[in-house]
Amino acid sequence: MQMKKQSKNYLENVFEKNSEYKFESDAEGQVTIFVENKGLFNKIAQTLLKKPKVSQVHLEKFGSFVWNQVDGQRDVVAIGKLVEEHFGDEAKPVYERLSVYMKNLENMDFIKKI
Repeated sequence: MQMKKQSKNYLENVFEKNSEYKFESDAEGQVTIFVENKGLFNKIAQTLLKKPKVSQVHLEKFGSFVWNQVDGQRDVVAIGKLVEEHFGDEAKPVYERLSVYMKNLENMDFIKKI
């Protein structure tokens, strides 16, 4: 059985936004991702509990900046350098925080590894 070769280092991964999710930025650059609530449970909740068909995920300033750098070409190292340039000491420790954030976006299926 042949195992799928994994990237040596998480920071070398390149991600793209999942096109299934719509998003928009406000005048201050804050990003909102729109998540359609699908499935039987959500349909029941929408009908009985007046839950929304679309939820909004509001990213804070750090997350919004990172989201806007995910372009299918930059790896995590390149995004980290841009974060450092933009936020300076406020972003430290950059790569530890960025790796956790990128993994969270990936786990929520907002971004995909390419």
